[in-house]
Amino acid sequence: MKSIIEIKQLSYQYERDTVLENINLTITNGSFLAIVGPNGSGKSTLLKLILGLLMPQKGEIRLFGQDLNKFKDWQKIGYVSQKANSFNTGFPATVFEVVASGLTKKLGLFRFLKKEHRQLVTDALDAVDMMEYSQRNIGELSGGQQQRVFIARALVSDPKLLILDEPTVGVDAEHVKAFYQMLEGLNTSRGITLLLVTHDIGTISDKVSHVACLNKHLHFHGKTSEFEKHRSEDMSAIYGHDVHLLSHTHDHGGSR
Repeated sequence: MKSIIEIKQLSYQYERDTVLENINLTITNGSFLAIVGPNGSGKSTLLKLILGLLMPQKGEIRLFGQDLNKFKDWQKIGYVSQKANSFNTGFPATVFEVVASGLTKKLGLFRFLKKEHRQLVTDALDAVDMMEYSQRNIGELSGGQQQRVFIARALVSDPKLLILDEPTVGVDAEHVKAFYQMLEGLNTSRGITLLLVTHDIGTISDKVSHVACLNKHLHFHGKTSEFEKHRSEDMSAIYGHDVHLLSHTHDHGGSR
């Protein structure tokens, strides 16, 4: 399988505080990877490094086969931050307009949408089951609905990789399962590679193909079925101070 992200011997520190140490991780085309770990484990720093917001201090990152320093095709990567729906609820924009704003890089500012562009917005809204809300003001929606809209905004430019940082923040517990089913559909039906940071591993374990458990080091990375075998006996150790090193499985499909 073709590699989407290759991370080799990656380390990063803030002043004297090392937050990531010797991370080796490969994510291949079509996989659905959940990254889990306690607060302060380096998950957000890892995402910032992958997105080019921070540059590696040690090691290397390759995106779509290209070194991070040379990578320019950012339209291939969609990103939805944890704070995507933290905005003024009185913001005067419809759901359709918010999603269409995801085409700004492609079209430029103040360009009128052509028929084909409007179809891209419609397709993105359909993908997250939000087309019926297209003319509603974004501020009128629930937290979970807003998050779906921001995922649609990321999808409208047709990314090959979608990165989501704690996407269920602000989503009602009763709607979390449906939310993850929607993500599973993006992965299986549209073939988008997904990288997800989450605390909901118990809820999403039947949706993701692979799990990476991070706490400064990469303590586990492999298929979800392998993670399930370790979870009950070793997760407490990973989340505590006395961290046990878990197995790191390799396979030729999905994320390695």
